[in-house]
Amino acid sequence: MKEFSDVFEQQYSVALFNSVRFEIEGGGGTQSQLLHRKDPLAGRSIFSGSLFQYLEENRKWRSRFVSVPNSYTISLYESKTAHDRGLHPKVTINCAGYKALTSMEEYTELINTSLPGIKAKASSTPFIKCASQFPLILWHPYARHHYFCVMTEKEQNKWHAVLQDCVRHRNNGLPEDCTVQTPAFTDAVRLYRQTKGHYGTWDMMCGAPPQILANLVMETLQPELRSVIGPRLKGKLQQRQRDWMLISDAVYRQVLSQTTGQYDALVEGCEAQRAPLDARLRTDMDQIITSKEHVSSKIRALVLPKAEQLLQTSVQPYISSILEALMEPTSRGFSEVRDIFFKEMVDISKNSLNGAGKDKLGDHMERLSMLAFHPVKMQSCYEKVEQLNLEGLQQRFDVASPSVFISRAQILMREQMDNAVYTFMQLLQQSLETQGEDDMCKTMQRCQDRVLKKYDYDSSTVRKKFFRESLLQIIIPYMLQQLSPSCSPELPRFEELIFEDFSRFLLVENMFEEVVLQSVSKDIMMAVKDAALQRRHNLYRDSMILTNSDPNLHLLGENPQVDWATRFGGDEPEGSVGGGRVEGGGSGSRRRQVVSMIQLDGVPLPFESCLEVPGVELIPEEDAEMLEGNEEDRGPPGEPKSPDSVIRHVFKGFIQSVLSLIMQTPKPTLPSAPRLFFFGDRFLSIQLSDSQCKMYSYFVYDTALNTSAPLCYVNRLMVHHKDRGF
Repeated sequence: MKEFSDVFEQQYSVALFNSVRFEIEGGGGTQSQLLHRKDPLAGRSIFSGSLFQYLEENRKWRSRFVSVPNSYTISLYESKTAHDRGLHPKVTINCAGYKALTSMEEYTELINTSLPGIKAKASSTPFIKCASQFPLILWHPYARHHYFCVMTEKEQNKWHAVLQDCVRHRNNGLPEDCTVQTPAFTDAVRLYRQTKGHYGTWDMMCGAPPQILANLVMETLQPELRSVIGPRLKGKLQQRQRDWMLISDAVYRQVLSQTTGQYDALVEGCEAQRAPLDARLRTDMDQIITSKEHVSSKIRALVLPKAEQLLQTSVQPYISSILEALMEPTSRGFSEVRDIFFKEMVDISKNSLNGAGKDKLGDHMERLSMLAFHPVKMQSCYEKVEQLNLEGLQQRFDVASPSVFISRAQILMREQMDNAVYTFMQLLQQSLETQGEDDMCKTMQRCQDRVLKKYDYDSSTVRKKFFRESLLQIIIPYMLQQLSPSCSPELPRFEELIFEDFSRFLLVENMFEEVVLQSVSKDIMMAVKDAALQRRHNLYRDSMILTNSDPNLHLLGENPQVDWATRFGGDEPEGSVGGGRVEGGGSGSRRRQVVSMIQLDGVPLPFESCLEVPGVELIPEEDAEMLEGNEEDRGPPGEPKSPDSVIRHVFKGFIQSVLSLIMQTPKPTLPSAPRLFFFGDRFLSIQLSDSQCKMYSYFVYDTALNTSAPLCYVNRLMVHHKDRGF
């Protein structure tokens, strides 16, 4: 951390100089055609539901209620009642750096490589036995692993999409609006790793800065720990793997607490110096720029001949193949985004033509507003880009895996979907105010056509920028690694050309990298431009649409978001209170949900713990898919399928037993002792009620609970459960 702090302080001054220079000189990229909303998830929770969790303390599986707020942090509660009462969760999981797995084989392969010098058999079993055939595992190279399972394949697919969305969101932890702190941090991490000989992309650049720093420390610390502690672990292979993971998690948590405190202090110290540095920059900006250009020209004379030779022999022949490998899956993913948006618009238009009321239109618009954040609906888009494969190029250019580029492309796809949805809603609102609501279908069609044209242009712009940045991320580290041995020893002599007053803002290492970047940028720009000229993958030329083709549109972005359910008099979603727009949002707060996994009373119950419920889930699945899923997932009549269905199964059998008893003996006599019934893993005690409570015939007690409070009351007509009501 001491070494990193020195690098960060240097890069902070450089990043401040670049930020102030950009502010003074202006410039920037092409203006977006679509509108962008700043906080699309305000007042929303993402999803909630029940699944089974493996508890390492007692090595048992237990049902847990899962809640995910708009921060995408997973919270596990004992029950839904505990969540509704605002109690603290049993476990809170920050998914940054995790991988969501769906097979024990894949997990076993990962943990078998965790300890050195141990060659596990391919058929070796892990140290946990899954309670079903459909596991869900969150794996982390340093932190504790989390094990879940569900009872059907359809549930597994949905929960896997949900967990992947949590990982995707939490991995994207560096705020792009911090124009000084974020560039300083990313450059400091990159330069620090280069001093250790790591030039390529890094998979663990995940989460907030303290988490990234903890990963940076563990990258060096974990191999040392394994070599010291690994040989001393005793027992069978599974036990040693378990012990090692507990040790690694304990060390990681301790490292994370240290990096959090030290990074906060580091940033606070740099921010305290920002005001005087900013004032000096604005005063001497012209002289600093002149000095930088002079020194850069000297470095360019040294570096450029070597860089051009390296380009011709080892880089240029591969640019087109790298670009094609990036373009195909990414463009298919963005095309899938367009198709899903179009399909949702067609469904809304059909409902409007079929005479659906305005209240239904309001509900459809509310569902559409959260389309980009529905993990199941967006899963097909994400899967397209997951096919990105750089095999054959990874070893040459030291690319650890394509996951860095896949994650970035998926975040951009989600942003473009939300921009398209938000733009459509604002255009529709404007059209309804000026033209009225008489011909709603035609109005929506016109707005849809405008949005799709703008999406096509913005999609092209975003993808071209993504391709350029990805090519630079692949090529620049390779060139620096090849050029540094011959160029780095010559760089210190250029420091003499920099005035001492400007030395904080002008570093020769940064100028060296800028020269290397400039040497390859022209080839990368030409490759992407040629692809656009040939209209490959629906890329547009930069001059095809004027940057201000719809200048009045961006004025709509200043208008507040429309509450469509209120506007059209639609029913408030049953999972929300007061319109779902709440301030704060503790664990007990009721928020409108993007995807609901909670089953309501009175709704038919297929055997799925993560069933989307009409009226709660804002974007329901296809009806045909639901029908197929219900037929496939029901299974044998007596087989419980999920945490909720287990409870339903137990009480269904219990009610039938009690009703049978009552029907057979119209005038029951007081039993000499409480009757015990065994359901699942619990004994339930049934006693005749006392004479003071004539309403109920029997009291039911859970013998596992040391309490005198009944679990539920039973009479001839109904059951009253203490938490679930009648």
